Amino acid sequence: MKTIGYAAQSQDSALAPFHFERRDLRPNDVAMEILYCGVCHSDLHTARGDWGGTVYPCVPGHEIIGRVTAVGAQVRRFKEGDLAAVGCMVDSCRTCDQCQRGEEQFCREGLFGTYGGRDRVTGDNNYGGYAKHIVVREEFVLTLPQGLDPAKAAPLLCAGITTYSPLKTWGVKAGSRVGVVGLGGLGHMAVKLAVAMGADVTVMSRSADKEADARELGAQHFLNTSDSAEMMAHAMGFDLIIDTVPVQHDLMPYVPLLDVDGTLCLVGQLGPAPDLNTAPLVLKRKRIAGSLIGGIPETQEMLDFCAEKGVLPDVEMIRMDQINDAFERMEKSDVRYRFVIDMSSLGEA
Repeated sequence: MKTIGYAAQSQDSALAPFHFERRDLRPNDVAMEILYCGVCHSDLHTARGDWGGTVYPCVPGHEIIGRVTAVGAQVRRFKEGDLAAVGCMVDSCRTCDQCQRGEEQFCREGLFGTYGGRDRVTGDNNYGGYAKHIVVREEFVLTLPQGLDPAKAAPLLCAGITTYSPLKTWGVKAGSRVGVVGLGGLGHMAVKLAVAMGADVTVMSRSADKEADARELGAQHFLNTSDSAEMMAHAMGFDLIIDTVPVQHDLMPYVPLLDVDGTLCLVGQLGPAPDLNTAPLVLKRKRIAGSLIGGIPETQEMLDFCAEKGVLPDVEMIRMDQINDAFERMEKSDVRYRFVIDMSSLGEA
């Protein structure tokens, strides 16, 4: 299948039109025309080689909403014309203990990413959702529930599941005391999802001007982390804190805020976390943990939950040829809170 997308040819190049071919359908494959694709910070980092290991040409994009155009002979869950979704991974071994548990993101063979990963059968580089079409194994295609606006739902496939998974892992329910550090693409989804679960939600930020935004998103409280008196007043006040800050920062100010058995969960920062003091972790049975995305069953559960509760990200729609400007704006945090590409614009680019 001949198609077109936008690709980075090197870590120094802007994204530009790129013609390539998608594979022929295997018996268990679903082909989709991509309608909308979310823009994730990891797209920018991967395209620019910030994390190393990027294979060029690189077509980013792993928050995909599309319409099914064809299915393989063994496909049973989808038919031509269905709305469907694809997230951060497109394959796994399907046989290891993690895959059997429905946590394919921890597949013992590794995560087969929607882009930047390799095709498990051929070993070819995977190209992502900044493109007109995609072909994906049926087991990794998700149903888009009725009630979810397809023009806004794309960021749920990454930002949504990245924050939903720790909320579920640590048992957030009505009355749970949840803190959210950072109010960007991930943070605003953490707030909306935790509120929808009935939690008592506090946004934590050094910037007092974020309070109005936090309350508009549904948070009941705001904690100015630069105010030492406020921080002391909230000691032992949280069951779970989700830290969405994507750069290295000091984690220790948040540890006193955790109650006994409380968890500080990192979903943003990748890399070293220096100057950790383990004493409060040991003495009060607190923990610092991390979380990636969820498996396919949990991602479908998240989509169904969002449809039931009316949870959608706040998005700004852009054309495909605006992607380089969008990358620049993301670096400056100049988006509230997630870009989505209208892929119908790809033919106009």
